[in-house]
Amino acid sequence: MRDFILSFRSEFFKSRKTLGFWATILLPLLICLLLFIGFYTKSAHLANMPPMMLWLQFSGAILGLMGALLLPMFVIFIAYSVNSVEHKADAWKSLFSLPVSRWAVYAAKYCYALFLVFLCMAFFVLFTIGFGNLLGLLKPMLRFNNYHMEGTLMRLYFKLFLSAAGILSIQFLLSLLWADFLKPMGVGFVATIMGVIAASKGWEYCYLFPYSYPMLALKLMPHSGAQSGIPQITIDLFTREIFVSIVVSCLVFITGYLIVLKKSVK
Repeated sequence: MRDFILSFRSEFFKSRKTLGFWATILLPLLICLLLFIGFYTKSAHLANMPPMMLWLQFSGAILGLMGALLLPMFVIFIAYSVNSVEHKADAWKSLFSLPVSRWAVYAAKYCYALFLVFLCMAFFVLFTIGFGNLLGLLKPMLRFNNYHMEGTLMRLYFKLFLSAAGILSIQFLLSLLWADFLKPMGVGFVATIMGVIAASKGWEYCYLFPYSYPMLALKLMPHSGAQSGIPQITIDLFTREIFVSIVVSCLVFITGYLIVLKKSVK
């Protein structure tokens, strides 16, 4: 455990000045800020919308972007950026020659990449809620303060995080094996397009294809009936594709460790 913690801390110090680390914060900030500006400038046209619909339109635009393309591409980028420092410095041999187990190094790198994706989703929740409530304060005609969907957003983004676990495992392994950014990026991009097409066309077996999970995570969002005159939204968190995503993540993670354990790093 000590080796894992040391390796995890090392990953933080190595990546804190990289684009991959700052993208975790800047991506949700910029997207939510752009939506905030759009709603602020068009507040007169949105004034008659019910508070729930305002929240759904504001958060739905962000979620739609993330579920379709941005989340898979962000995961692909993060998976590579965690390993890029060693690739650029040709430091894999030195890293694995340290008195730290390969398991600790490999697990710490993967968990750090997983942590960055989780952190990005958390910032999306924070900025969506923050900018939405700020709109309600600056433009009282937009009654954002009359409806609360903090819990719904937390569950949705956590579901998105779980849906990305399978993609992260695959891309992490590819970026570990290939020093060239274009190879894992190319595979991931093509697979993402295929996943979007499969999910949008309703292919019955798309739940077996990890790159379609972010879209499925948002597409399969049931609505409950009205309660106290206000429609409620329920999120089925552990759907079929989420279970498969977790299984794929675990299997690929173990496979990657076995490859790293037996591989001679040149």
